[in-house]
Amino acid sequence: MSVTRHSHATEAPEPNDFVGRGAELDKIVTMLLRPTRLVTLIGPGGIGKTRLASEAVGRYHRARHIPVRWVRLARLAKGSDVTAIEDAVAESVVGTDFSGRSAWNALVDAVTEVDAVGRPVQSVLVVDNCEHVLDAVSIVIARLLEATPGLSVLATSREPIRWVDEQLVMVPPLSPSQAVTFFGQRAELAGRPLVGDDQITTAAAICRHLHNHPLYIRLAAARLVDQPLATILQELSGAEDDQRMRWSDGLRVGAEPRHRGVEDVIAWSYDLCADKERLLFDRLSVFAAGYDSGPGDDGGDAANDQGVDLEAIEVVCCDEADVEAEPGSMRLGLARDEIEDLLEHLIERSLVSVRITPTATRYFLLETLRVFAAQRLRERTDVESDEPERLAARHRRYYRDKVSAAAAQCFGPAEYDYLNWTVAAWDNILIAIEGSTAAPGQSVHGLEICIGLFALRMPWLKGSFREIRLWTDRTLAATRALDPQPAELQTHALAVLVWVALNQGKPEDAERMLDECVRLCLPDPDSRANWRRSVETDIGLPAHVELAWGMELILAHDDSAATATFLRARDKFEHLGETRAAVTAETFAAISAAVSGATTLARELAEHALEVATAAEAPQATSWAQMALAITLTKSGNPAAALDVGRAALTYQYRSGDQWSALWMVQARMWSLARLITDSVGAGNADRDESVVLATEISRLAGGAATLRGRLGLELEGFRLFAAENDQAVAISRQVLGTSAYAAAQSQGSRLRPESAEVQRLALGTLSMDEHVAAGLHDAGDTESAWGTLTVAEQEVATLAAAQWTNSAIAARRGNSVRTVDAQITAILRKLMISSRHDIIRFVSADSVDDAAAASQHRVWTATYMEK
Repeated sequence: MSVTRHSHATEAPEPNDFVGRGAELDKIVTMLLRPTRLVTLIGPGGIGKTRLASEAVGRYHRARHIPVRWVRLARLAKGSDVTAIEDAVAESVVGTDFSGRSAWNALVDAVTEVDAVGRPVQSVLVVDNCEHVLDAVSIVIARLLEATPGLSVLATSREPIRWVDEQLVMVPPLSPSQAVTFFGQRAELAGRPLVGDDQITTAAAICRHLHNHPLYIRLAAARLVDQPLATILQELSGAEDDQRMRWSDGLRVGAEPRHRGVEDVIAWSYDLCADKERLLFDRLSVFAAGYDSGPGDDGGDAANDQGVDLEAIEVVCCDEADVEAEPGSMRLGLARDEIEDLLEHLIERSLVSVRITPTATRYFLLETLRVFAAQRLRERTDVESDEPERLAARHRRYYRDKVSAAAAQCFGPAEYDYLNWTVAAWDNILIAIEGSTAAPGQSVHGLEICIGLFALRMPWLKGSFREIRLWTDRTLAATRALDPQPAELQTHALAVLVWVALNQGKPEDAERMLDECVRLCLPDPDSRANWRRSVETDIGLPAHVELAWGMELILAHDDSAATATFLRARDKFEHLGETRAAVTAETFAAISAAVSGATTLARELAEHALEVATAAEAPQATSWAQMALAITLTKSGNPAAALDVGRAALTYQYRSGDQWSALWMVQARMWSLARLITDSVGAGNADRDESVVLATEISRLAGGAATLRGRLGLELEGFRLFAAENDQAVAISRQVLGTSAYAAAQSQGSRLRPESAEVQRLALGTLSMDEHVAAGLHDAGDTESAWGTLTVAEQEVATLAAAQWTNSAIAARRGNSVRTVDAQITAILRKLMISSRHDIIRFVSADSVDDAAAASQHRVWTATYMEK
């Protein structure tokens, strides 16, 4: 008896709430067009693999009328064998069969499509939820592909199938804007639509905590039936009181058990792990959570500044003796040399995320996974071992040792490496500091970390003065409960805080903390009586306190006596072998001497500091020594040479992203420009046109510096020396230009974007102000208004054009003719009042920039396929 072969498409139901995924859809459909034999969508549970597969094959079927069949394996038991898989696939694909053939033969017959002359043609089989039956399903898929030449398989799994020609598509989280849109859709289903900007902002915060994961967003929105938005956000603390593991959609029917709650989703993968994989996963919860940078994530470089390297995981998570289990104990143990393989398995199971940069590979748990792992780690605690605290103590020691080593060794060519490591480890460093304040006897570790961060100049490069001061204050207070107290360490920390308070523009706080330093160093009241009058005398203060005292004198009091204090600090640091700190002290001694008129001494000190820093190949110290030399040259009457030296310093600061240091160099440049004007006037050979050019640059730099100071939160009033010099430069500029012209130029400078370092670029001469103004130095409202004149279709075309797609590629992507796209580009240029498609990027809205970036990644690849 013959059996009629199924020629129709068996498609999954298609909900109407599909959001985003444009880049992934393009990639999947193009692979099917080639046709690719096996495409596997990879991602954690609930990320939307099945939904994406449904949308992709639905679009493909509508366009090509290719038969599409579905197989869902989630109902099968973990570890089901090949026969069970064949039966499940045949049951889904073949349907009713009275022929008496084997399930396998019926299955091959069902998925084999031929044309009128018997040649094989393409059909598509979607095999959904493979991860728990991987061994068997991989065999069945390989046999099917071998037996049916026209078959393409689209699989979804939390792990790869590992067929020889398998093509993987990683399914990322939604973009931030897509996540909020999806939350809004689900909120409407719950009868609680989002109303107003405040609710949308709260929804966005909830989505961030849920790392824009579709299923978790759906579960959160379902809670709106009983809870307000604010309460849902409060439940997402990321700590022990986090409530997300208790969430459920409340459904009795229509939802798979493995997707009914957050804990169910993760447990589905967790239960597939071997014992040691689960142990490592639980222990990874001691590290800070990370986040997936999905499409449209605006984290920028911050997306790369997360996670931990393999060494940290090995040191913290292995068992000290590197044995399977402690002697006489039944407790499972992890050897250091097996951790890397276990990590790879956890990555394959979509439980651990990995970030690969050009210089490093880092691993992390998403916040939700970390909460789950932390709960499991607490469950491992027994009467003999507090597992979470044991791991946390090891974590604190590791980061204390790493920060201290970086601080001691970063004076040299490896400076960037140490700074990059510290930035990437920032979240874990803060966890170590915070934990030290609560753990008995551990506060010293936290204080040592804070001091190391200051030596690495982290308050200027990462975080904020407020943040580092807060943590240093807390750890300092915690050490005061120790007996005996670490007085030397406390003194060092207070000296650090003097610097921080001065940078915050709080000289009164700096004075109070400096008094406390002296009290700790000189416990005898008589020995410290009138100590501030002993500036020229060494009264036995340690080097760090001398340096802090010098900073207070020069910044808060504009006191020339700071020079002697800095020189004492330099000599004491040299005696201790702390070259970097000695160079810092000598650099500030040079600045102090220069502004007080001792220019011969200042130049000697600056040139020596520059010589030592250059010989050590220490770029940051070199740039500050160059700045000191530039100030010295200006004060000694050679401002032209000062501009050249300052430009070299600013080049490093601009490239390193050190906006705090660059701010002072920009201001020092203003002083040099002002000195050029006054010198030419004094010599009687002033050129009016040249003076106007110099004065205009001063005014623009003054406006840009003011904007940058506001962004950095610096109060110039707390820096008497810099404030006075700036005021003098501004007065000279205003005198040359006149009040109106000065105000106009200053306004132009104030509208520069400090986050793009445009102020530094202007001072470097790499940014032409006139060119920048012509290119669009306008308010954000002007840009948004111009973008709003485009139709929706034109905005989509403009986005692709901004991503450097050709008109023919845009036409293929959108299903239009090239002539239509040509006309749209012409209209876009006219409406935006620009002459080149390369200028479109300035007008693209924030949300569209996300899409442009994603589109740009696939442009060359798509164009290559089109050529074939």
